[in-house]
Order: sequence, then C-alpha cells, then structure tokens
Amino acid sequence: MELIDTHTHLFSSDFDNDRPQVVERAKALGITKMLLPNIDLSTIDAMLQMCSSFPDNCFPMIGLHPTSVKEDFQEQLESIETYLKKQTFIAIGEVGIDLYWDQTFLKQQREAFAFQVDLSRSYSLPLVIHCRESTAHERTCFDNIIEVLRNKNNGSSYSGVFHSFPGNPEQAQEVIAMGFKLGINGIVTFKNSKLKEVVSAVALEHLLLETDSPYLTPVPYRGKRNESAYLVHVAQQISEIKNVPLADVAQTITQTSKRLFNLD
Repeated sequence: MELIDTHTHLFSSDFDNDRPQVVERAKALGITKMLLPNIDLSTIDAMLQMCSSFPDNCFPMIGLHPTSVKEDFQEQLESIETYLKKQTFIAIGEVGIDLYWDQTFLKQQREAFAFQVDLSRSYSLPLVIHCRESTAHERTCFDNIIEVLRNKNNGSSYSGVFHSFPGNPEQAQEVIAMGFKLGINGIVTFKNSKLKEVVSAVALEHLLLETDSPYLTPVPYRGKRNESAYLVHVAQQISEIKNVPLADVAQTITQTSKRLFNLD
C-alpha cells in the first residue's frame, strides 16, 4: 500500500530532534512521498534542505502563507517569484486567506492570494489553498477565496487542493466544479467532525490525504505532535466512512495525488 502525505511541515523546528526517524517511520508504513508547503521567506531554506536530504521522499512547494502577509508582502512575493525562476517546485502553496488570528490585513491577503493564483497559471503549478475561518468576521474566509478565484477565472478550470477543507458538502461540490481536490486530515477522525459528512458525500477521486503535521493530530494520538506516519489513520477513517477497502482508498487517492502534483 502506497500513500502520499500531500501537506506536512516536516521542516518545522518541532522535528529538529528526530527528523530522519520521522521520515523512516512514514516510509515503513508505505508513505513514500511527503509534500512540503512553504510558509514565507524564513522557511524556504529549511524546506529546501529537507528536500535535498530526502530527495526521493520530500518535495517542496513555494508560496506566502496568509498569516505571513504583512506590510512588506509585495517584496516577499517578488522574492518568491525569484525562487520560482531558478528552482523546481511542485505547487504554489500554501496560499489563501486566514481570518482566524487577525483580520487586519484582509485586503493585503486577497491581493497576495490573487498574485499567487496568477503565479500558478504562469508556471503551470497546482494551487494549495489555506482557508481558516473566524466567526467574528462579516464575510467568511471561504467567500473571500471563492470571490478571488472567480475574479481570476479565465474560462479554464483550476488545478489544486483546498488544504484542510473547512466547508460543507455544498461548498465541496462548488470547489470540485472549479477543478479543486479536498485535503482530508486528522480532523476527520475527531468524534463530532462535520468533515465526515463531506467525505461521505464526495467521490473518492476528489479527495487527498494530508497530515498538516505537526498539527491536527488524528485519533488515537490527538494531543500529541502529528507526523506523516499517522496518515494511515486518516486513510482508515475514510475507508470506514465510505465502506471501501483501505487498499482501494490508498490506490485511488495516491493516483489522484500523483496526477495533481506531477509525481512519478
């Protein structure tokens, strides 16, 4: 059984003491590839170093995370595009809008996201979209992202994934119609997770597996540091929800992941 962790921050300092062992534990369970989303300019070197250390297993994305969008976001985006011109990346990510921590830079987040949507088209790379809500804001994060995507739509479908998909079944069908996949992680294993409804309603070929490690640790390890090896528990939960053998879940979603990110 082969699995791909399509979203993991293994270059994070949380793994400084056992990074090689974390990779080996994942590989031992058939998780052969781990895809690394960037945060901002401060994380690029660590991310690329990890990919250099594990070239058959770790693959980098490039992008400016919405929580890193501040007054200097335009300069950061210029530097990110410079990296794109000289280095190979598998996606533009993670990018999007985050209203959970701070709404101060919503306008700038929208501008940065729109710019990176253009980058994904210019470089023919999939988008990895971050969308984290805040009930305190008058318009949802999802609404803002969809509006930007519609404004940027040139008549062709998009390519990418809504990482840690935050919506309901109706919103899932909306983004699928635009060309996106849904990133499913440890949240689906939580007792009262509404993500179970989404997984039940959506065809298997529209789903991707991810951990978002070191965050969003699945049951039975909830409360501890997450790692790519725990992806198996996410796959098992999807298998149970859809009443499909685990091997079939793995085969379908792994093939989807390889096609989306152009992996061998």
